[in-house]
Order: sequence, then structure tokens, then C-alpha cells
Amino acid sequence: MTPRNIAVFGGAHIDRRGRISGSTAPGASNPGTWFEEAGGGGFNAARNLSRLGHCVTMIGPRGGDAAGDIVAAAAEAAGVIDRPFIFLDRKTPSYTAILENDGNLVIALADMDLYALFTPRRLQQRATREIATASELVLMDANLPPETLASLLGSAGTDKRLRAGIAVSPAKVVRYRECLAGLDFLFMNEAEARALTGAEPATAEEWPLLLRSAGLSGGVVTRGSRAAVAFDREGACLGRPPALPALADVTGADDALASGFLSARLAGGDICACLRHGIAAAVITLHSPLAVSEDLSAERLEQVLQLVPGAEMLS
Repeated sequence: MTPRNIAVFGGAHIDRRGRISGSTAPGASNPGTWFEEAGGGGFNAARNLSRLGHCVTMIGPRGGDAAGDIVAAAAEAAGVIDRPFIFLDRKTPSYTAILENDGNLVIALADMDLYALFTPRRLQQRATREIATASELVLMDANLPPETLASLLGSAGTDKRLRAGIAVSPAKVVRYRECLAGLDFLFMNEAEARALTGAEPATAEEWPLLLRSAGLSGGVVTRGSRAAVAFDREGACLGRPPALPALADVTGADDALASGFLSARLAGGDICACLRHGIAAAVITLHSPLAVSEDLSAERLEQVLQLVPGAEMLS
């Protein structure tokens, strides 16, 4: 694999996860354990792409606090080139999630006000422009304001540079609505796809048409343990994950899928090959207690890829 220059713009913050030890009792105190690590959709993808051998630069706002130091250390550990905009008088954003014993999400709280300060003006700085210009992939997440996403896609131009987005959440994916045509791929789950389109399709096969009608030329819709659907300008396919034993944690799995998919795309893979690579990266992450698996590498991805069923082209 040839290493590629990649620029990631978006969330790099603190993830706090509480995991309930037994059966979930709503409205009551539940015994469990607490865990904290660096996270964020863009930052998770940046670290995954770096572990897959690419040269990745991360750009996003951060507070001048201890949480910001944790994020910086995580970037260094993963080999990511860290270029934050630091607001010394602000706190680093955070995401706090409560998980059931099986790793599925119960509820989450996102304290992300700082991201509103990442305005389009920040993109005009010379160093930031040079990083984007030198990159073969510009990846962003919807933690950024809609006007910043639109400006970022506009500045990426109409050249051969790959432009992709991560949905982050149903509430935030709509920030892409006015600039969908500028994206080559958008990565989302079904709840996020429904929020974007307002549609409730009966089958996964309907998603490509619905999303193309919304203005998107390519994307991936994940569906938990069920088949994911991917499409581009050439076609669409379904990809099924292998049967999985007990999972460590679902956190970061979709970000890993985006990373594996985009890495394969940069290498010239077709839609089916890219989806299978994405699923393999997600499988590795699902078996890690971390949002970014320390076991992820190009070599490990190729091993797990052998377990992923072939993707099925849709007519």
C-alpha cells in the first residue's frame, strides 16, 4: 500500500463511557464501570488511517486544559500530525455515553459548544490551506458548523482529491444538507440516513436511490449487525459482517469502517472491495475496548478481510 497524505477536519475530544455491569434498570442507579479516552468521529478516523500507514494531519478546535493534553498525547501515540486551534480559556469538548452490558448505547451527552468557534475564517489561514491542498483525501465530520463544512468542501475544489464526511449523529448530519453535492462519500448509520432524507425505507436496497435523490453521489449506510449498503456513481452493493462472538464495545466501529473503506478507495478499490475493507476494520474495532483499536494495521486488516463475505452488487 502506498501511503497517502490525508487531512482530517473535525472533532477531537474526550470520550467518557460508563458500562452497566448487569441488566439495565432505567430510572435507577446501575452498578458499572467508567472509562475515559480521546475520541471524536474525525479523530477516530484520523488515528485509524494513520495506523493503516497513511500520513494524516488532524485539524480542529481544542481547549487549553488537561483534556486537551490527553487528545494531544493520543494523536502522538497514533502517529497523527496534530495541528489544533487551541482556545486557552475554553474547555475541550466531551462526549459522555452510557452503555449496556453488551456494549450497545443507552444514552449519550455531547458537550460540543467549542466546535462552533471553528468558523470558515479558520480555513483561510495559510498553513491550513496548504495542508488541504497537499492532501489526496479531505475528511470532515459534522461536529463542525454547516457553513464551515460548506466552505471546506468549496475550498477542496473540483479536482481529483477525494472528499468525504462522517455523519456523527442524527442531529448533526443535517449540517451537510446544503453541500451534499460536494462530497464523494458520506458515512452514516440508518438513523442518520433517515434524519438526512426524512425517509423510512423498507429495505437497505432503497437507500442508494433515496440518498442520490437528496444530492449525494456516494455513501455508506451501516445497519449494526445487518448488511451495510454502499454506493458511488458506478453502482451499489451490500456487505455483510462475519458472525461475531461477544463484542467489546460498539464505540468507534463506524469510524473504523469509514477508515478502512477510504484507505481502500485511495488504493483504487471498487465499491465492493472498499466496503469489505471497511467492514474488516470495523470488526477489528468491535473486538477492542478502545474506540481506536491498537491492533489495527494494514497487515491485520488483510487477515480479517479473509473472514468478511463477498459483497453483493445491487441491480
